[in-house]
Amino acid sequence: MHAMIFDHAHTPLRLDSNMPVPQPGPDQVLIKIHACGVCRTDLHIVDGELTDPAIPLVPGHEIVGTVTQTGTNVKAIKVGDRIGVPWLGWTCGKCVYCKSGRENLCEHARFTGYQINGGYADYTVADERYCFPIPDVFADVEAAPLLCAGLIGYRALRMAGDAARIGFYGFGAAAHIAIQVARYLDQQVYAFTRPGDLVGQDFARQLGAVWAGGSDVNPPDPLDAAVIFAPVGALVPAALRATARGGTVVCAGIHMSDIPSFPYDILWEERVVRSVANLTRQDGEEFFEIAAKIPVRTTTTSFPLASANEALRQLREGEFEGAAVLVPEK
Repeated sequence: MHAMIFDHAHTPLRLDSNMPVPQPGPDQVLIKIHACGVCRTDLHIVDGELTDPAIPLVPGHEIVGTVTQTGTNVKAIKVGDRIGVPWLGWTCGKCVYCKSGRENLCEHARFTGYQINGGYADYTVADERYCFPIPDVFADVEAAPLLCAGLIGYRALRMAGDAARIGFYGFGAAAHIAIQVARYLDQQVYAFTRPGDLVGQDFARQLGAVWAGGSDVNPPDPLDAAVIFAPVGALVPAALRATARGGTVVCAGIHMSDIPSFPYDILWEERVVRSVANLTRQDGEEFFEIAAKIPVRTTTTSFPLASANEALRQLREGEFEGAAVLVPEK
């Protein structure tokens, strides 16, 4: 099969046209990949900001495809099923976190496209427990960003609580999905982009933001909560200043630059800063149900599998709205 391989940080992925098709273990399924989203976490891996990837590695954790083979212990998934594979790829099921419904914090978790080969390929294998059926309302390409940008955005909204006014700092793949869920929940969204990014601000307004501006300015109204999607630690004090008493600031990324020191008075009055880590299966089940009801529509730019490096470059430079998706040759 064809696969894009990560060997070392700060070097381009290489195309391997003769990689063996993986075989599923007893609890796994083999998937013919139709689409794989390109996530900012992939950038953090190839740029060396996430430091413990399996090497060599097939990146990619927003996978949509069809099951072509199942392991001997697989019961719930059948050959021919269309499924999606997210970032959280395996958990032990035995630690205190797994036993208390917090499998997203599993001490021994393994992650798709990081410790487990992912979706920048023609085929992949995945643990049956961490595969989600894809509702028919979504085509393959538009479904791919839902597997991480959508799921993490949904969990971040849950962590933000019952906020009437919510700010999104960074308006990329995750935010352009989360705003559709927030509007469905009757929340007002205030969108913050890179200063001067008028195109991004217009994009946010088109999706229903009541206000859009640069991250260097305060919104016209105090926020009940804010979600920081951009991996920029300096946005934490900015979001705190924009947030009302008792508000919550959620850091939604797996990686963020250092948070600068800030005065206690912008945290005081019972404001909260918290992070989001990974996802649970419950998140996935809830999100896909609500996403199909809305239905969520993703804005995507497709690239052939062999152009993964170009997709990553354009993501790094912010050259498209929404999400990039790799499509293997049929």
